[in-house]
Amino acid sequence: MGKYILKRILFIFLTFFIIITMCFVLIKLLPLPAVKEMGRDVELVKARRMAMGYGKPILVQYFLYWKHILTAGDFGLGEQMYVGQEVASIMLSKLPYTVVVNFYSIIVAIPFGLLFGIYAALKKNKWQDGVISTGVMILVSVPSYVYAFLVQYFLCYKTGWFTLTVASRETTSFFSFAMFRSMFPAVFSLALGTVAGLTRFTRAELAEVLTGDYLLLARTKGLTKNQAIIRHAMRNAMVPILPMILAEFIGILGGSFIIEKIFSIPGIGALAIIAINVRDYNFFMAETFFYTALGLFSNLVLDLSYGFIDPRIKMGQR
Repeated sequence: MGKYILKRILFIFLTFFIIITMCFVLIKLLPLPAVKEMGRDVELVKARRMAMGYGKPILVQYFLYWKHILTAGDFGLGEQMYVGQEVASIMLSKLPYTVVVNFYSIIVAIPFGLLFGIYAALKKNKWQDGVISTGVMILVSVPSYVYAFLVQYFLCYKTGWFTLTVASRETTSFFSFAMFRSMFPAVFSLALGTVAGLTRFTRAELAEVLTGDYLLLARTKGLTKNQAIIRHAMRNAMVPILPMILAEFIGILGGSFIIEKIFSIPGIGALAIIAINVRDYNFFMAETFFYTALGLFSNLVLDLSYGFIDPRIKMGQR
């Protein structure tokens, strides 16, 4: 197990290094955007560009980039947005919004996804299963931004039940009802995709388990149908389902680029889209750094969780 974890970690660092290198080289091939000639931080940005080796060969710039990160945790300054401000501090200030909106969406989505999936599996090939499967197929097929616009139009504009803007953390707590109410349209839009995915996965796993021979054996030993389902079918079906739920919580920082942008949530997802549009190299690289590391280590924790949930599963063995 330890050898497997060490091997995976080494591959993670190798993959991470390759991705960051490719992104750095590709972003440097783009024309260097001019510093906005306004504000008191223009000279600071120009001085930082000189310190980072702008104008020198790409390999020199890459070496200096890693040097600043490893020695001082410095990801540079904002050049096209938040001019002259530290990139890391701006991202940290926006991270809570992304965490909260995704946390709310997961809390809402998991119970509904499990209930719909279990109910569809128990009613397999009946009209209830058909209705749920059709709804899941629609939600999975339609891009999230489509029903995000529909949610925004009907719940915010037509009915006026919810506001189009998110409450400020300066006026209310992140975990207050006012904050949840202001975030509900975005939370609902994010939760729809998670509910659909979890419903489909739960139905498939439980439906397969319900046809197992050991379930028939449990019935012949005197267990009722409900007892056999709860004690045996649900327990075995949860082995692959729980890691999927864990992955949702691990990826809570990942956020949603499009949903945050549509609902004007000041999170790091929306920040990434703006950085790409205005070609702010430092913000783009910091976002790439963050999301790449998050995705790689999330996959590692997800794989290891199988062994903790079911000790019979031995990772890294043939």
